[in-house]
Formats: sequence, C-alpha cells, structure tokens
Amino acid sequence: MPTLTALAKDERTARQLLAVIGTPGDISTGALINNVGAVEAITLIERDITVPGMDAVESAVWRDRMRPRAGVDYLAPQTLSNENYRVLIPSDPDWPTGIADLGDRAPYALWARGRTDLLGNTLSRFVTVTGARAATAYGTHITEDLAGELVRNGKTLVAGAAYGIEGSVHRAALAEGGNTIAVLASGIDRPYPAGHSELVASVARAGLVLSEAPPRVAPTRQRFLDRSRILAALSGATVVVEAGFRSGALHTAHEANALGRIVGAVPGPITSAASSGTNHLLQDGGAEVIVRASDVMRALDTEDAPSRNSVRPGASRSQSPTSRAL
Repeated sequence: MPTLTALAKDERTARQLLAVIGTPGDISTGALINNVGAVEAITLIERDITVPGMDAVESAVWRDRMRPRAGVDYLAPQTLSNENYRVLIPSDPDWPTGIADLGDRAPYALWARGRTDLLGNTLSRFVTVTGARAATAYGTHITEDLAGELVRNGKTLVAGAAYGIEGSVHRAALAEGGNTIAVLASGIDRPYPAGHSELVASVARAGLVLSEAPPRVAPTRQRFLDRSRILAALSGATVVVEAGFRSGALHTAHEANALGRIVGAVPGPITSAASSGTNHLLQDGGAEVIVRASDVMRALDTEDAPSRNSVRPGASRSQSPTSRAL
C-alpha cells in the first residue's frame, strides 16, 4: 500500500486522509494544519522529527496517536471521493463562513451531498434547531410551527438527523419548500439512524447533507458530541426546543454559547422531564426565551448574525448540565 505521503498529493486529499486517521476537533492537529498545511502535516506523521509548535515529547505523543490508523483499508482516495458527494475544504468558495470561528477545532474537510451553494449565505440566514430524540407531542408541535415559520421567512434550518425534534425540523422545512441542512455524525454514505435514510435522501435532494466523518464511518457517542460544534458554528442562532437534563442537545447549546452565538430555548411544563434541560438552560441564563419564530428573527436582526467574541451567560462548561453528565 502507498505511504501516506505518496497519497497526500494535494491539500484536499491530505485533509481527507487526516479526517480518516485523526480525531475530530483535535486541537494539536488543527493547529499544525493551520501552521504548515495538511500536506506537510501528513509528511510529519511518517517522519521522526520534532513537529512545529510541539516539543519532542509532544511530537512523539501526537505521532503515536495518528499512526495506528494510517494503514486502514479505506484510505485509498477512490473510497474518499464519489460522484454522489463533494469534499469541501476551507479554500473552497462554499466552505461555511461560521466554521472559521472554531479555529484549531475546525473540521479538516466536510463531505457534502446536495446544494453546497446554500453555505455561502451570511450567518443570520441560518438557524440551528435541535432537541430530544424522545420528543413529546408538545415538542413536535412547537418544532413544526417554529421551523415552518422560520423557512417562510427565508431562514435555512440546520439540524442533525435523529428521531424526534431534529427529524421534525427537516420534515417541516421540506413541507414548506424551504432550505434545510442535515449534519451527520456518521459517514455521508451511511445515514444514521437507518430509519431516517429516506428523510436524509430527501434533504440531500432539496437542501444539503454534511458530515466531517469520512465515508463508511459509523457514528459513535463521541462523534455525536464532536458534531455539536459544527451545528453551533454553522448558524447565527441555536434553538433548543425540548431537551431533558442529560440531552446531547444541551451540548450544542453550550458550544453555541462558547462561540458567542445567539442561544434560545423553548420553555416547557415544569412537570415534564422532557423539558427539564431547556428549563434549566433558561433558568441558568444560558439561553433566551423563544416562544415563536419572531423571537429568533428579532434576536438575529438585533445582533446582525454575530459571531460574538464575548461568551454568553451560562457558557461555562462547569455550568452545563450536559457537560456535568458527560
């Protein structure tokens, strides 16, 4: 099998290879790419020399972390590219604007199916809507109303592809003929959950499907958590409709707060466990109250889709219920 250096003939291919052998959001690898480029980063994996920005021990640790996956069978370029999807890198015109705010935690590449032209809009055009998989009738109803009104007002919705709230986001957007983006925690060729394969295919036809995971990669708990930073970075605002106290949706809210984005939450019955996380988020000051779509649009208009440098109240990891649960 060819060496990594032989395979990494250009920045695009090198970034794809790093996505296979690296860890999503790895700050060391991200900083190295930003310093010397992806092609040189690949070369440094195979050379026993000090890595720029690291001392000898840090270099050895980083190399030991990267090398074990350097021989996996799906490193061949033909398995990373396909006529059914594109691979986006930061130099592409369609690379999402908000991803730059992740700095060294940015994805190395993004696999995309569908309308990548949607990504060229300003942050104020995007709203991430997330919430519980085990959504109640209340949560589903609120999501359908909120998502429908947002797309009727020209917003592009962003969500995962899970059952519950996220599935309702995409179905509502599609029903209105609006734009919607599904961000997967798995490879773009294996949507998860399998029961939403048709829904994801519909999103790809009318909107866009994105993933930082290379093709054939299965979702893991860590990849779901890592995906939260992308969901948060893509949009000017993140809204949590319904979430229990330990819901992963709260992790997305935490990431959005850390990026200085607008964060909103829909209050729910204090007797409902399904709303305990959103109610706590509101009580802690980590989100603004969202009752209707106009609340989101007003916040976006007021802030002009900020990528705000200041961290919002409740953004501290120590204050996040999800972070404590993790």
